[in-house]
Amino acid sequence: MKFGIGEGVKRKEDGSLLRGGGRYVADHAVEGQRHAVVVRSPHAHARFTLDAAKARSMPGVRLVLTGADVVEIGPIPCLAGIPGVEIPTPAYPVLARSEVRHVGDAMAFVVADTLELAKDAAEAIELTWEPLPHVIGAVAAVKGDAVRVWPDRPGNIAFETALGDKAATAEAFARAARTVEVTLVNQRLVTNYLDTRGVVAEYDTARDRVTLTLGSQGSHSIRDILSQMLKLPPEAVRVVTPDVGGGFGTKLFFYREYALAAFAARRLKQPVRWIADRMEHFLGDTHGRDNFTTARLALDDKGHFLALDVDLIADMGAYLSEYAPYIPYLGIGMSPGVYDIPACNVRLRGVYTNTVPVDAYRGAGRPEASYVIERLVDVAARELGVEPDALRRRNFVKPKAMPYDTATGKTYDSGNFAAHLKRAQETADWSGFKKRAAAAKRQGLLRGIGIASYIEACGSNGPETANVKLGKDGDITILIGSQSTGQGHDTSYAQLIAEHLGLPPERVHTIQGDTDLIASGAGTGGSSSIPCGGASLVGATKKLADNLKKLAADALEAGAQDLEFADGTVRIAGTDRAISFADLANRPDATPDKLHTSDAWTPPAPTYPNGTHVVEVEIDPATGSTRIVNYVVVDDFGVTLNPLLLAGQVHGGAVQGIGQALMEQTVYDPDSGQLLTASLMDYALPRAYEMPSFAFETSNVPCTTNPLGVKGAGEAGAIGSCPAVINAIVDALWRAYSVRHIDMPATPERVWAAIEEGRRQLRM
Repeated sequence: MKFGIGEGVKRKEDGSLLRGGGRYVADHAVEGQRHAVVVRSPHAHARFTLDAAKARSMPGVRLVLTGADVVEIGPIPCLAGIPGVEIPTPAYPVLARSEVRHVGDAMAFVVADTLELAKDAAEAIELTWEPLPHVIGAVAAVKGDAVRVWPDRPGNIAFETALGDKAATAEAFARAARTVEVTLVNQRLVTNYLDTRGVVAEYDTARDRVTLTLGSQGSHSIRDILSQMLKLPPEAVRVVTPDVGGGFGTKLFFYREYALAAFAARRLKQPVRWIADRMEHFLGDTHGRDNFTTARLALDDKGHFLALDVDLIADMGAYLSEYAPYIPYLGIGMSPGVYDIPACNVRLRGVYTNTVPVDAYRGAGRPEASYVIERLVDVAARELGVEPDALRRRNFVKPKAMPYDTATGKTYDSGNFAAHLKRAQETADWSGFKKRAAAAKRQGLLRGIGIASYIEACGSNGPETANVKLGKDGDITILIGSQSTGQGHDTSYAQLIAEHLGLPPERVHTIQGDTDLIASGAGTGGSSSIPCGGASLVGATKKLADNLKKLAADALEAGAQDLEFADGTVRIAGTDRAISFADLANRPDATPDKLHTSDAWTPPAPTYPNGTHVVEVEIDPATGSTRIVNYVVVDDFGVTLNPLLLAGQVHGGAVQGIGQALMEQTVYDPDSGQLLTASLMDYALPRAYEMPSFAFETSNVPCTTNPLGVKGAGEAGAIGSCPAVINAIVDALWRAYSVRHIDMPATPERVWAAIEEGRRQLRM
């Protein structure tokens, strides 16, 4: 059986997980552990005083920390800024000291013998409030009379920057034969991974060392930030990440509870455990998206794109989270999409509001950019009376133009955008749509079909170092700083080993997420585990392969060039003379430097996965309900490592995008500042029965800047799905009622209202 690159190997980790063998942070329990809860603000903006005397005196209460008790803990840092832009960053304290700035802001950390006692003590804390004015929503935040979240930030502007050439863009618009404009809302989302965040902090008094067990997307960055905040040397902190049930970007970041649990464990000299409930996930974990965008497109008289002008306001929430400013900046760099647009001007403003901070969520800025350009192109096609696929083909960057420099400073190394559009249309039976639409109309239903052709930049998180070790039993152990959160790294990495050493997956063991065992790590984010981590792993594996052939050449008295790998042996090609990996590992000349190899890969540039989604929907005009009746994806991921895992990634990303397009929305009440969607009773998530079956295939063009030829795939499904679904819905509404646009989420109520307004306009 083949196990290497391109093979559909089933996930080797699933057996244990399906039988309940997974060990998540909530499963981690240690003797003598105490339980913690966080006291959170019920106000969007308020001053407060706090009296914890009663809570501290309650039986079983071990510690109550307030802002005054943790002044020695540094603020949570904002690490990723915008090149060339100085961003004044207000302090993001682990506990607010006298003023809270969003509902859910942390005010106290209570540790007790049981969770129930900790909750009782939290309720016993006496709080006195002075409510202050607040501001909700990015558009409201930039108004001249808006309440300021931070007094020294005029207009609530956290940062402002631009990409492109403003003068060239203005000149192109001045000579354009036609201009098109659209205003879009990319609504705020909450991640809702399966296992909520949590942390268990243990303190070793003899070594003055703290160990944190927590769910993350990379243990090393958590360790480094914690050591900085607690003013400890990195070697005094160990971070261990067990199994993780989804991260989607949101588990990349450092959160208050990690520092508070470590601080409490060191003070008590006892283990401290905190596990978030689902409502705390809504109130305490970073949110995603939340952009308000106006985009304009200039075209000549033949329908060629001349220029793009974008004005984007990104809601950052009350504090700047770890990567917050960089996320919309990363997005605006992809504003031209797959199109040859000679001039661009993209203005970006990040603004403060009295809401939970916003940071990366699957795709991290690129889904927002794809949504803008793909909706804008569809609107242009309708206003010009051109078919949306024809307008796209007319303006695609051509393969012969690669490498192609965009007007926003990106360099696309490879791709054939027309090829995957054509294949997606063939699979979706694009030419037969009119017949299906007519049949639906006879049943009183509306049919629409939509396209989204996307490109993104990813796969550049690094450097990453991989270590490969051959054990005395002949098995291979991989130590690498990436972190699986459900993607199937054990299987993917084992396939790379199989490709170069011929060892079956069950004999390859991957270790991730322990800063004591792994010296460094970039973690997992930006679809980089295979493009970056995989590249470093292949480098280390090739070194080991060379060493094993040299050892085997001596043992078999043959030339290294005559040897090959098969089933855990090195053999002379064309013969049955072989030596097992175990025998090689136990030879006297098999020194550690020959059996342990490492390699590091630093990506010189991002990879640029791209593809086309085609979606067909059916709408009941009586209720506004939308049903997806066909969904086709054709992607270019450069090289396919495992088609089964790849399909799973695309399906999952597409479902998250469909959820955003049709139902998910984080809603704050502008009057009270309350989060109205703070539980799964109020925040809608897609269910399996609501999702379509997917037709997925690849149309790969190998990446020229990655040694494996791969392009990152983890976020792509979420990037192409939102515009494809909304384009399909608007197509149906446009055909029947001339509805030009509808914002996400296209809930039945919103679709029904658009239909009613369309009917009203037609009657006028």
